[in-house]
Amino acid sequence: MNVAITKGIKITVTTLFRSDLTQLKKNLFFFNYSIKIENLSHNRVQLISRHWRIVDSLAPTRIIEGEGVIGEQPTLEPGEIHLYTSGCDLSSGLGFMEGHYHFVTINDQGEKTSKFNVSVPRFTLEYAGKLN
Repeated sequence: MNVAITKGIKITVTTLFRSDLTQLKKNLFFFNYSIKIENLSHNRVQLISRHWRIVDSLAPTRIIEGEGVIGEQPTLEPGEIHLYTSGCDLSSGLGFMEGHYHFVTINDQGEKTSKFNVSVPRFTLEYAGKLN
């Protein structure tokens, strides 16, 4: 489990190797990652977009950017949690992901005010069979 806290937003990441989706003969390794976003601040915030850097030990680094996460731009009140699971494929059994989310603070009138980035801690994607 990897954890980072930025400006009162706590990000916790866990990963899972998906043997049921992996195709070893085709060098296609699939992983799920689950992310827990906790608003530890005193402000209402909204996740606007994401920026990922995916490093695969046998392929070029990929940069992924887009709105929200899995089609959502969740708003979190103080103390609220948002959970989601997504996936990543690698052409090797070893790599990592890291990145950040773009958030905005929402004031009492519902206006989006300050923008800020929240770090997603680096997390490893590894097929245990590759390490032997």
